Amino acid sequence: MFDTLTERLNGALKKITGRGRITEDNVRDTVRQIRMALLEADVALPVVKRIVERVRQRALGTEVARSLNPGQTFVKIVHDELVHVLGRDQTPLRPKGRPAVLLLVGLQGAGKTTTAGKLARYLSNGQTSEVLLVSTDVYRPAAREQLETIARDIGAGYVRPASDNPREIALEALAEARRRASRWLIVDTAGRLHVDDEMMAEVRELHAAIDPSETLFIVDAMLGQDAVNSAKAFHDALPLTGVILTKADGDARGGAALSVREITGVPIKLVGTGEKLDALEAFVPERFASRILGMGDVVGLVEQVQRQIDREKAERVAAKVKKGKTLDLEDYKDQLEQLLGMGGLASVLEKLPGVKPDALASAGFDDRQLRRQIAIINSMTRKERRNPDLIDGSRKRRIAAGSGLQIQDVNRLLKQHKLLAKTIKRASKGGLERALGGMLRGRGGMPFGR
Repeated sequence: MFDTLTERLNGALKKITGRGRITEDNVRDTVRQIRMALLEADVALPVVKRIVERVRQRALGTEVARSLNPGQTFVKIVHDELVHVLGRDQTPLRPKGRPAVLLLVGLQGAGKTTTAGKLARYLSNGQTSEVLLVSTDVYRPAAREQLETIARDIGAGYVRPASDNPREIALEALAEARRRASRWLIVDTAGRLHVDDEMMAEVRELHAAIDPSETLFIVDAMLGQDAVNSAKAFHDALPLTGVILTKADGDARGGAALSVREITGVPIKLVGTGEKLDALEAFVPERFASRILGMGDVVGLVEQVQRQIDREKAERVAAKVKKGKTLDLEDYKDQLEQLLGMGGLASVLEKLPGVKPDALASAGFDDRQLRRQIAIINSMTRKERRNPDLIDGSRKRRIAAGSGLQIQDVNRLLKQHKLLAKTIKRASKGGLERALGGMLRGRGGMPFGR
């Protein structure tokens, strides 16, 4: 997420971190580099000016001069200013009435329909019958069918009105939600390629008809200042209560996230971190700022693990490890699949402190390696997965052919699994530090290396 911005900011701050004394020249040079990093990330110019000026004033004040570690204090100042721009405190969704109506608005292509499904999954807390979805997009081909399919996939309710009038559709859905006693009604709206009077008139009419608890603007994180301009246009026409940032896992420069709160005054409430329907998380400014500066987000990682990991499978593996039993290839595959379900190695590692954005590439790690290993294990029989020692030369040839890979790939997987099994066995006997040390010596020994 925002790898380029993270790299540039880290580069700027690296020159000043650890210094016992900071001069005006040091501050001026570092602030100039921060300014360039923010501009390259497509942060709105007024926002860049405010951040840079506040950082400069604080850095030249007594806060740094009297500090025992001026370099670290400077980094904290930058962190604090990012938190300030992002909104300081987390702003949760605030339901009003029953059902609580959430109106999703935004431009076409921002991901409103997919976000409606993610939001239903996020709010349901395992009880998707509490959520009802409806689409008022009567213009885009198959828009309503798309949302209906998403609702069916997650087990949420969906309203399929006969009318082709957006206002009547919304009112019918509201009546149905009341009849079912649903906790939430999520209303997806039509988008356009650009802001126009017709679209604004329609969403204003919808807003007046259903009086939503929340009017959420869906913004594409990759659009930069364009996203901020459209957010401002919507906010001028509607009383927006929050923003959901989408596609933050893509090649996002960060301009939208760092600009929208400061320009519009509307808080970012949620952020989409992947394509899957469970890839939506609360936006916590302090954690987000830490991730931008490469400080990680361990709390966010723990919450993600609790939300997405299959507890039953995790407990079964933990019990095996505790007893010193060997993990078979079925266990190994389960762990790989759950790692991919969390967004892959990159998504997990970016939340760990001190991990650089290009760490995976330089270490030779790639999520494709995980998928290849899963394909190899899927080509085995259940007996082979549970007892890898059975796999001889002829079986390796069959497995390689079945997975579309080479025998060398099969050999590598078996070797890595054997190494992992030895590591776990040592760890169960109290030698965790020694076991991990053996694993980490050399890239070839890593479980996910090439």
